[in-house]
Amino acid sequence: MSRKSQCCPGPVSRRDVLRFGALGIGGLSLAQVLRSEALAGIRSSTKSVIMIYMVGAPPHQDMFDLKPDAPSQYRGEFQPIPTNVPGIQISEHLPRLAKVMDKMTVIRSLYGSPDGDHDSFICYTGHNKRSPQPSGGWPSFGSVVSKLKGASAADLPAFAGLAPKAGHPPYGSPGLPGYLGPSHGAFRPFGEALEDLQLQGISVDRLQDRRALLSTLDGYARGADQSGMMRAFDQYSQQAVGLLTSSRVAEALDIDREDPKIRERYGKGDARNYGDGAPRNLEHFLLARRLVEAGVRVVTLNFGRWDFHSNNFSEAKNTHMPLFDQGLAVLIEDLHERGLGRDVAVVAWGEFGRTPLINKDAGRDHWPAVGAGVVAGGSFQQGQVIGATDRIAASITERPVHYGEVHASLYKHMGIDTNIAQLSDLTGRPQYIVNDHQPLPELTA
Repeated sequence: MSRKSQCCPGPVSRRDVLRFGALGIGGLSLAQVLRSEALAGIRSSTKSVIMIYMVGAPPHQDMFDLKPDAPSQYRGEFQPIPTNVPGIQISEHLPRLAKVMDKMTVIRSLYGSPDGDHDSFICYTGHNKRSPQPSGGWPSFGSVVSKLKGASAADLPAFAGLAPKAGHPPYGSPGLPGYLGPSHGAFRPFGEALEDLQLQGISVDRLQDRRALLSTLDGYARGADQSGMMRAFDQYSQQAVGLLTSSRVAEALDIDREDPKIRERYGKGDARNYGDGAPRNLEHFLLARRLVEAGVRVVTLNFGRWDFHSNNFSEAKNTHMPLFDQGLAVLIEDLHERGLGRDVAVVAWGEFGRTPLINKDAGRDHWPAVGAGVVAGGSFQQGQVIGATDRIAASITERPVHYGEVHASLYKHMGIDTNIAQLSDLTGRPQYIVNDHQPLPELTA
């Protein structure tokens, strides 16, 4: 069975749901409203997560785990600089992040990617894609939070993804809903979902007319009822009108409402996709902050294309690291200045690390053995480094950290106990959301 048919049983694809019946804007559907309203009793939390996927896997030894004493064929040309936490050093090309090290944690011993395949899956789910999966596939962090916590308000999505469509589809994924189905997919204000906003000739204005809405759903019911979707359509069609025409999300996405000085601090970056990857769009960092400030629980953001098999050092220092440094550092500062530092956790990482040995083209190749990541803000202890690698950043020598452990920590931040929380896959079998992984005691003690 294909992944598409697993996520949407029967003849109804996700695109069909968006175009015809679910009235989705970027994946937000009537069924999600149903879940949100059903979970109204646990919607009081203000905790949020911004998850940044560094598309294509960044060079860990050139950013957060420099080895200045290694032989030249391993260490590269970048130098470490001190941060505002004594004893912690990071790359000279991350000077802004060095100034907010007290508000973040560097993980130098990240592992879990089974191979060298480029895919956002492990970053967004915490699971190994090549291991056996439950029926329907593992859901992403945002989809799980959507299911377990619901939306913080009826006119907001629980989960939003800022990634536009990319040439390599996993590079443009905001995190998939897996066995939770499209009703818990990401609200996507950019990308291919925009193509589906013309719902068979029914404009947003016409959606105000509930009779037109019900007529549309009625016509769709004949083809979709066997899938069970109509249980959601019938009950929540009226609420969908308010959701789809609400101004709250539109206001959050309208950065013209932002203080010009704040916009200038974030900068613009480059809104074009980098090759077959994602944009280096600094306004996405600002939009992520505006969305969580409005009440969205999880926002994913895809940045750049770090797959530097050649010219690693010129690519890193000229096209990616300065923009990433600015966007992430300003986001961390801005959240703290607004009193959101402990409410909003931020994680940034790629799918694996890069080879210790620099290749003949001055590049670094795929290295699944170890990578690095950053966790900032949230209800965590910050200003530290977790884990260590050997003298050439090739293997873990201290405190291996699996992606699933970070996910478990983020779930704990959101008020979700991963030792208790279970969700049913498409066969009805209950599944723990992170398997055997526990929250990192270094972060959460």
